[in-house]
Amino acid sequence: MLLIETGLIAIALFLAAISPTLGKGLLERAESRLSCLARRRTLAVLSVGVLALVLRAAVLPTEPIPEPIVHDEFGYLLAADTFSHVRLTNPTPPMWEHFETFSVLMKPTYQCFAQPAQGMMLASGKLLLGHPFWGVWLSCGLMCATIMWMLQGWLAPEWALLGGVLAVLRYGVFGYWADSYWGGAMGAIGGALVLGALPRIKQSQRIRDALLMGLGLAILANSRPYEGFVFSLPIAVMLVGWLVGRNAPGLRVTVPRVVIPLTLVLALTVAGLGYYLWRVTGNPFRMPYQIERQTYAVAPYMSWQPVRSEPVYHDPVIRKMYVEEELVGYKFFRSFPGLLLKIYLWWSFFLGPVLTLPFLTLILALPADFSWRHIGRSTLFLMIMLGVCAAAWTLESFYNPHYSAPATGLILLLLVLSLRQLHQWGSRGLFLARAVPLICILSFTARTFAVPLHIPVRDFFSFSWYQKPPPSFGRSAIEKQLRGDSGKHLVFVHYAPDHEPFAEWVYNESDLKNARIVWAREKERTSNHQLIDALPDRSVWRLDADTKPPQLLPYSPTRETHAP
Repeated sequence: MLLIETGLIAIALFLAAISPTLGKGLLERAESRLSCLARRRTLAVLSVGVLALVLRAAVLPTEPIPEPIVHDEFGYLLAADTFSHVRLTNPTPPMWEHFETFSVLMKPTYQCFAQPAQGMMLASGKLLLGHPFWGVWLSCGLMCATIMWMLQGWLAPEWALLGGVLAVLRYGVFGYWADSYWGGAMGAIGGALVLGALPRIKQSQRIRDALLMGLGLAILANSRPYEGFVFSLPIAVMLVGWLVGRNAPGLRVTVPRVVIPLTLVLALTVAGLGYYLWRVTGNPFRMPYQIERQTYAVAPYMSWQPVRSEPVYHDPVIRKMYVEEELVGYKFFRSFPGLLLKIYLWWSFFLGPVLTLPFLTLILALPADFSWRHIGRSTLFLMIMLGVCAAAWTLESFYNPHYSAPATGLILLLLVLSLRQLHQWGSRGLFLARAVPLICILSFTARTFAVPLHIPVRDFFSFSWYQKPPPSFGRSAIEKQLRGDSGKHLVFVHYAPDHEPFAEWVYNESDLKNARIVWAREKERTSNHQLIDALPDRSVWRLDADTKPPQLLPYSPTRETHAP
């Protein structure tokens, strides 16, 4: 895929040099027809959202409903199951050491370790359409529509439509935001609402725009609180500066139309989030993630913080994850190669070669006397925003592209501004500006038919927009086998000493007592028997997770088991 995209760029550069008017008439007719749609703003927003939903549904034969693999996915699925049963959290299960696992709190309550927005979206998919994946599907459609709405506040309708289509092609159908339960779209929705409301508030002072900004801030607080706060800080400074500046319409207008609605939404957000935290952690000012890090982690969240002393672990696999795997990653990301890897992961997901082309072309074509004074105030503000966000991302101990989700719309806005500038630079610039969306369409088409055409696609942890899902380690197949049998099941999972911690089997539903399948860590024989007595009337199994393939056998009381 990377070679295909790079090859298409090379062809575009070659054609721009020798025949920049190629296809000019056809492209102008297409742009004229699309501009009619773009000027109907509401219809354009809906069309972009529906396009993302239709395209993702259309590729289900080759990109089916994903199997959860990554730790965080199971945590969000637990939250979705909890919320779908109209509960905020669950009591700590008896003998909880058997169920202890990654991305899940066991104490003081049993719930996902992350903020609730992604779990709520998955729960909506489960309640409305019968499966949490449809919550992912809906969130990606909403993300693309919201980004389109945001762009309309900053750009002419035609350019906003271009940005909305690029959002669909690059983030709305392929990649782990659309093909896993890990999340990313919710943060992008929140960021787009906040950024899109800013120019509308300054221009019209409508109550609904203030409410939408507040809604965006609420979503950020419940999905990516640190990154969302950093993203929103420059916007808050700009908004406050405008409110007290000479260009504002006066406090009689801005207080009832902007300040009061925004304050009301923020107050409700703080109260609701505080209540959720109180129910989950027992403290309205303490997040579940803080408890997870304090209970298990050795590596700190921020790169300047010192390594913590090793806590007491109840299981060797959990210790291996936090003391060995995670600590190695923490030390690597603090190094210069680690910083380069963060930059590469961000670049490969959000831009790649084709979306880098407009920025690179503009930089190479700058006149010798160019200075910052030549950049418009709005564009300069957006560039400073991205710089502030990038600095904040580098301070985190770890990085995945969904950490940058709040800035998705900002990145696309700067990209479209670059394309608009490139569009004005003669026939060659116009050709390249038109070539970028065409290359994205061709790359998207190649990714769509990658399976039947045997086009190699990067593995999951490359974090490119076209990445394939991670390989299964067998959990879903065993679960399907057990669900095919009648009755309830209790599975003791046995790990070998060299077990890979990322291949974790022990994840459960919110109501363990009534669950069809309960996965439990194998402990010493006495503890296993106590759990069997606590969950009666179940078929009891022992899973050897590290055999190839994993082996499920009836549990034998005489089989030798080993305490950690």
